[in-house]
Amino acid sequence: MTPAARTQAAIELLDAIIASAAAGGAAADTLIARYFATRRYAGSKDRRAVRELVYAAIRHAGPVPASGRAAVLTLADSDTALADSFDGSTHGPAPIEPAEPRAAGGVAPAWLVEALDRSGLTEAQQAALIDRAPLDIRVNSLATTREAVLAEWSDAVPTPRAPLGLRLPTGTPVEQSELYRAGLIEVQDEGSQLVGAALAAKPGEWLVDLCAGAGGKTLQIGAAMDNRGALLACDIDRARLQRLAPRAERAGVTIVESRLLNPGREREMLADWAGKADGVLIDAPCSGTGTWRRNPEARWRLTPDRLDRLRAMQAQVLSVGAGLVKPGGRMVYIVCSLLDAEGRDQVDAFLAANRAWSVETPTVGTPHGAGHRLDPATHGTDGFFVACLRAPC
Repeated sequence: MTPAARTQAAIELLDAIIASAAAGGAAADTLIARYFATRRYAGSKDRRAVRELVYAAIRHAGPVPASGRAAVLTLADSDTALADSFDGSTHGPAPIEPAEPRAAGGVAPAWLVEALDRSGLTEAQQAALIDRAPLDIRVNSLATTREAVLAEWSDAVPTPRAPLGLRLPTGTPVEQSELYRAGLIEVQDEGSQLVGAALAAKPGEWLVDLCAGAGGKTLQIGAAMDNRGALLACDIDRARLQRLAPRAERAGVTIVESRLLNPGREREMLADWAGKADGVLIDAPCSGTGTWRRNPEARWRLTPDRLDRLRAMQAQVLSVGAGLVKPGGRMVYIVCSLLDAEGRDQVDAFLAANRAWSVETPTVGTPHGAGHRLDPATHGTDGFFVACLRAPC
């Protein structure tokens, strides 16, 4: 592909990503994969260059751009080589007109920036939300040690805080490695490892991962339990939950029972666990503002109405989770969001309605309300809010 053709491909992909964000369709990674699946002539260098240009344009644009061309033009204003690729050639974009609209820069749409401001995030903390994320893995303690993996993987370095975490060069094909295939490692951001460890899982306990998804934290909990006890992994998303069984088999986590829940019938379907769990982990559905480094177009998908729906779901899963905890047991509430509406405010509302519950301090992050917070600028991790709650005896 010529430089002009690469630029035109990026514009076309950005148009598709903008439309998909508005319609709640496929994510950028999926759209890029589909695009190149039908364009076999594009070599690996072409695909890499187009992908990098697409994501650079996404990260630069705070509000949703008017078009893919407007998003790329903003970058071209400070990149002579990119501007020269607007040459009007057969497979390239038309020449630039000085008065053409450009995408506005920034961290996010204005309403979201205001919400981040109200949540106490500085400009530097907000800017870091759209940096590129590192590649972290978690060593499976059921199968090996961090020292053994370090001996096998020379370019890995220990993560600063997670005792089983390693950081690899960006782009490392982890899932193609023999260590991954053998179940010795899992891809998991250091922040995710830290907040998952806040449950303090112990062998022999009865634990619930209430919003398990594909099971990343479930596997972490199972390893901490040394495959002893009972571990229930639940979700309302069948496709995501079905990914857990093969992952658990590969990791050697044998104590997991997965259970698909019907929205609105969670209490009925979990009646056999009511008041029996030593601990419940709630990695609640949220806006994902803390994961924008990995999914920067998610800023364009979130709306005030969607945030309100998520908040209602969060309050619901907190209530369901509390009903599973035995007297004196614990509940850990997590969101990969830095908006107080989804973190601090949710826990404050729960405690106001459940005054006999108490708060414990997790050994992670920076104190924030009744919980703690991790953010990319301060901790080098994805963004999380985590709170540890104790049921009355």
